[in-house]
Amino acid sequence: MTAGLTVAVIGGGSFGTALTSIIAGNGYPTRLWVRNPQLAAEINQKHCNSKYMPDLQLPACVEATSSLEEALAEAELVFLAIPSKGFAQVLEQAKPFLKPEQILVSTTKGFEEKGFKLMSQLMAEITGFQHLGVLSGPNLASELAQKQLTGTVIASADDLTRARVQQVLGNDFFRVYANTDIYGAELGGALKNIYAIAAGMAASLGMGENTRSMLMTRALAEMSRFAVSLGANPMTFLGLAGVGDLIVTCSSPLSRNYRVGQALGEGKSLTEVVESLGQVAEGVNTVRLVKAQADALGIYMPLVQALYLVLFENHSPREVAGSMMGNEQSTDVEFVLPRDEVLKSAQKVTRISTQ
Repeated sequence: MTAGLTVAVIGGGSFGTALTSIIAGNGYPTRLWVRNPQLAAEINQKHCNSKYMPDLQLPACVEATSSLEEALAEAELVFLAIPSKGFAQVLEQAKPFLKPEQILVSTTKGFEEKGFKLMSQLMAEITGFQHLGVLSGPNLASELAQKQLTGTVIASADDLTRARVQQVLGNDFFRVYANTDIYGAELGGALKNIYAIAAGMAASLGMGENTRSMLMTRALAEMSRFAVSLGANPMTFLGLAGVGDLIVTCSSPLSRNYRVGQALGEGKSLTEVVESLGQVAEGVNTVRLVKAQADALGIYMPLVQALYLVLFENHSPREVAGSMMGNEQSTDVEFVLPRDEVLKSAQKVTRISTQ
């Protein structure tokens, strides 16, 4: 353990609170920043975040605060667990209290709407720091709070960032694996939210295991196709930050995005879904942003296109379910057999058949 190492977690939602519990449980003094001063006082008094994790008892070494200056003071490692919508704003507010030698790690799975930016890109632009990373993987907060065996990925091009996060977070039930592909890990975490909505909708519509298996596999192909166009390594999607995260969010009712899909499949409107959840799941906004980006770049994403029709153009989930896989038979693994080659072969067969 680094002498005097203090860790800050910025964001007291479900994941931020679960992460705080792990860090403090590993013996590191931990400061948890929450917006609400009353909630901070309650956490310090009762060692519990009643708003997001009422059943989780936090270690006594957790110090909650509503002051960013206080939270960041002397922190060597800073985890940013802020929803994508407010990520840039909070980071700008924190900037005066940050130091270049600090390590910043995002746990946020989403995009900044302005400029279609990832959280790692925002951290680099706003701070200019060198020690930056992304934490991503199949990490349901409720299971982390129960200390169920879980694996995660710290992705960073920086050796110190990867090593320090593995040191601080790793224990008997939380296994931390390293990767240098920060964009791939981050894109996997953001894009899988889209397909969790599709999986929840498919389950609600009574689709079988064969269908759901095909859905997840085609989702993996679609998200890796999109990510590679933005500079990610397709091999990253074979790991925890890719297929691992995709499986858990497409299979678990604990996922907010999955529950959105279930409700849509039951015939509820998006407005009704948001009202019942009390918050917008990240995947809803991600569908809109990714659809616009895919259109602009000419990337084939039939699942995204179909979900967009349901979420934003009031199409019936049952009517578009069949189109979710696309209307054409394409390639299985695109990085083994490119889709363009399959299309050329199909066109050739059509020409021969019509001669």
